[in-house]
Amino acid sequence: MQSEKPHSFHIPVMGLAYTIDSPVKVARYGISSVVSIIEDNLVEKMRSHYYAQCGEPYVPITNQETDYRARRITDYLNLINRMVNDQIHRLKNSEFEAGSDINKYFEMLPEKSNLKSIYNQLEKVTDPVDKLQLENWLRDEIQPGSIDVNIMTKLDKNNLDENGQVIDDGSDAVAALRGYANSNLSNSSVILSAGMNPRLFNYMEKLTAFDADSQGEFEKQIVIKVSDYRSALIQGKMLAKKGLWVSEFRIESGLNCGGHAFASDGYLMGPILEEFKTKKQELTNTLFSMYNQALQSKGRKTFEAPHALRITVQGGIGTHEEDEFLRTYYGVDSTGWGTPFLLVPEATTVDEPTLHQLCAAGEKDVILSKNSPLGVRFYYLKGTSAEKEKFSRIEQGLPGSPCSEEYLVSNTEFGKDPICTASHTYQKQKTEQLKAMGLPEKEFKRQMKDVLDKECLCIGLSNAAVNAYKLKPFGQRKAVNVCPGPNIAYFSEIVSLRKMLDHIYGRTNLLHGTHRPHMFIKELQLYVEYWNELLVEAKGAIDTKRKTYLENFYNNLMEGIGYYRRIAVEVNQEFFALKSKLTDNLDEIEAELKFLFLSHQDNVLTEA
Repeated sequence: MQSEKPHSFHIPVMGLAYTIDSPVKVARYGISSVVSIIEDNLVEKMRSHYYAQCGEPYVPITNQETDYRARRITDYLNLINRMVNDQIHRLKNSEFEAGSDINKYFEMLPEKSNLKSIYNQLEKVTDPVDKLQLENWLRDEIQPGSIDVNIMTKLDKNNLDENGQVIDDGSDAVAALRGYANSNLSNSSVILSAGMNPRLFNYMEKLTAFDADSQGEFEKQIVIKVSDYRSALIQGKMLAKKGLWVSEFRIESGLNCGGHAFASDGYLMGPILEEFKTKKQELTNTLFSMYNQALQSKGRKTFEAPHALRITVQGGIGTHEEDEFLRTYYGVDSTGWGTPFLLVPEATTVDEPTLHQLCAAGEKDVILSKNSPLGVRFYYLKGTSAEKEKFSRIEQGLPGSPCSEEYLVSNTEFGKDPICTASHTYQKQKTEQLKAMGLPEKEFKRQMKDVLDKECLCIGLSNAAVNAYKLKPFGQRKAVNVCPGPNIAYFSEIVSLRKMLDHIYGRTNLLHGTHRPHMFIKELQLYVEYWNELLVEAKGAIDTKRKTYLENFYNNLMEGIGYYRRIAVEVNQEFFALKSKLTDNLDEIEAELKFLFLSHQDNVLTEA
């Protein structure tokens, strides 16, 4: 039976390396975290590291072996699962004494936890027999945080056999999913992000790992990361028709997030959460009906009532008050705290130089870049060793990077075989093409910047772990890039795991004296900046479809502003302190938005 999670938050996936071994660090305290399983070469390096840590023989799984990608992932997940289970066993058998891990487990729980309330009674018990009985009961209640994995669904390159033929069910995302499905993880989830992948969904339908047992429980659950309700409904239906149940929709802010930013059409977090809040039962019933029909058509057991469906949220959360508001007012089941945990070495893996760069980062140091080869906007910390390496290559007349990993290959502009736009091969050919086009200087520089901005992420986002653990590098490349969300500007201190949890649960305040806008207001500001950028780019090259899109974007932002004014009035006394923060700067932001609309109206927009 799946029980309630000990903590009310989770640590989302961050980059490739930053949460690659987070379960080994935090799962024994009941904290759930997400491992990226995109980069199987990094996974293989981590296997070598942790087998040595465990004192067990490490047997390499080479890329010459059959299904090596899936096998590496399966073995790594089994390894960290075994490590976590061993940690839990030791924790349960330890003594309740000051500073012990078992005390730490209970002391870090949220204040509203019934388990913590019972633990707090322990020191009041004087009878030795009663005390031992209570201690043993508490030991039995300990459970690890879940070991979850992330697959970016669009990173699904075909792979070829030795004869140059496409390997059946051997593409990157499909192999990663198989690696997860074959692992012995339980009470675990695969988080699918970056949109729909019919091939991946079809393969998932063939597996039994995601089927409910006779009691309607799942060992492995499906979680879909979404930006809005419509996306949840579409993807949920697609999977339900295959007899697959989505156990959780994980809402992420379109712009107030880390890593790749999938901006909405001006839909803001507050209104999106409101729609999920009001339509959750409708969503559950709709998906359950399709799901049961699919099970029946397959001759499988149907269910009388829907399985649990969780709604969670992440992106830009930074205070206890925000966290509490999301869980209480919108009824979300969990909140995701990502970027702040980059400053918690007990939870994430960040090399020392990058850790100190993150501490020093201000608002202007984190940019919504065009650095990702995927062509999706990407939050990026300036001044990293990877950025310096990129600029050095450009100065030497050798733009781009060697492309050894090939996870982000997608461009077929110069041949039928896809290549990565961050690669030296692509940037050399594209540079020569642009030089031959005779473009006006301004346009040439703009297009060249777009080309040269692209940066290798496969290795750059892996090297934090490679450097931190002194693992065998990817060739001679040791440069690191990092992709925090804008929230990093307000956190400037390396802290312990306990201190970060104290901040999340309102027992301390890491932001004392720091001016930080409410997460909803920050997201709104980011969207206004983004919309203005779209307006500037559209000048002189606007068609009716684009004009309609920009006008709808504006209207959605204006409706979002109106929504925040309304809920500031409606929130009950419990959230009185948040009222001013929910409307802070709304008048100024609205005025700026209207000014931008009017200033671009003649060239781009018309009154909607």
